[in-house]
Amino acid sequence: MSDIAKIVEINAASTESLEEAVRDGLRKVAKTINNIQGAWISDIKVVTTPGGDIEEWRTCLRVTFLVD
Repeated sequence: MSDIAKIVEINAASTESLEEAVRDGLRKVAKTINNIQGAWISDIKVVTTPGGDIEEWRTCLRVTFLVD
């Protein structure tokens, strides 16, 4: 029998870093989706102050998981 995978797209954000946004997003998804195999970062955005300082990192993730 061959494996079937599905992809869901999520958005995650962090005031600390891009890496934290990815980790937090994956941890939250893992609460409701089993068999996560990996993720692609398909988009990155930052929210800035008028002076150019980063206030928040935002990312769009495509999360792949195996279907039972």
